Amino acid sequence: MKKLDIFNHIFPKQFYELMMEVAPNYKDMGKRVRSVPMLFDLDERFRIMDRFDGYQQILSLASPPLEVLGEPDVSERLARAANDGMAELCQKHPDRFPSFVASLPMNSSDGLLAEVRRATTELGACGVQVYSNAKGKPLDSPEILPLFDVMAELDLPLWLHPARPASHADYPGEEKSKYEIWWTFGWPYETSVAMARIVFSGLFDKHPNLKIITHHMGGMIPYFEGRVGPGWDQLGSRTSDEDLTVLLDQLEKRPYDYFKMFYADTAVFGARAATECGLSFFGPDHVLFASDSPFDPEKGPMYIRQTIDIVNGLDISERDREKIYRGNALKLLKLNGTN
Repeated sequence: MKKLDIFNHIFPKQFYELMMEVAPNYKDMGKRVRSVPMLFDLDERFRIMDRFDGYQQILSLASPPLEVLGEPDVSERLARAANDGMAELCQKHPDRFPSFVASLPMNSSDGLLAEVRRATTELGACGVQVYSNAKGKPLDSPEILPLFDVMAELDLPLWLHPARPASHADYPGEEKSKYEIWWTFGWPYETSVAMARIVFSGLFDKHPNLKIITHHMGGMIPYFEGRVGPGWDQLGSRTSDEDLTVLLDQLEKRPYDYFKMFYADTAVFGARAATECGLSFFGPDHVLFASDSPFDPEKGPMYIRQTIDIVNGLDISERDREKIYRGNALKLLKLNGTN
């Protein structure tokens, strides 16, 4: 059965060189990505991909978010280099890379929308990647909201990737997060918060066709289904300084129903129970195969291999398995007819 990995990461050569020029000493995730050869060595990527029959990748840039690497002029240059590089790889190797996800300069409101248009209409990107916050700003900030209008107009999905730095302390009074808690628990929390802000800002009421693919199987949402459902049906009952109950009347659906409108990927680092939990919540029509390669202890093949084993072992129909591996992506990304 053919497999289309919709959330894995790469650094095109021209982008990597520019990133090393403008931010050679970027810490934490910068240290992490510089130690993974498959991110920037195309031959290594091909050697790993060839281990898996019928395996293709939709390319997307790895962390860090571009806006943390420099001011708008820098992030705009980085976005152009990344998108040009990924488009070139897709043109040269369409059998391996049917398409790519555009990166955006989220700290440049004008450059952001211009790059969306350029990447999707001129370069052939099948969607865009956004992070759970834009250098600390929520995705429902006024200067970011027009992005959702454009993506709804284009009818292409947004990939939602978590972002939280080590400088985000776990407790007030501390200078930084300890033990990489900022990543292990902070990232799923970031994803969930971003999803909630999208729900309660009314974006799904404004754009019922809005398509958002959440990394790591929707963060915390599937496991906290009870809190998202009957818990948030009581919105406002725990708040004294403002009346949040009016939000429930303003929204056209229950909060729970909006969370079901998100899509989610299988990139949960080889966790079968998390995969089953997420599939139960989002359903087989809203789950897409992804590995998060090459961020595994083997620096490439491990998460691909383990995720395939898990999906192959799910107690689902072959029709639903094909949806997860490829069918949902082809429909969502408008890639019907690719190899």
